[in-house]
Amino acid sequence: MTKIGVEQSLTNVSEALRQKGYEVVELKNEQDAKGCDCCVVTGGDNNVMGIQDVIIEGSVIDATGLSADEICHKVESKLP
Repeated sequence: MTKIGVEQSLTNVSEALRQKGYEVVELKNEQDAKGCDCCVVTGGDNNVMGIQDVIIEGSVIDATGLSADEICHKVESKLP
């Protein structure tokens, strides 16, 4: 089953993805992202310092300004 990490504040997105059959993991910290095929975040934690540590091998989707439906479509387009 495809595993999607979703930031805690995006409960509507979590529910929409669950309804589509995805396993949804609530992202509380960077360790929760391990093993996820894709992660959805709000962009509130933008990398100000320019340091990038790769935690997941999947895609990261910035949910800022997007509806739950739009996010679901972005997730589906990023997955193999």
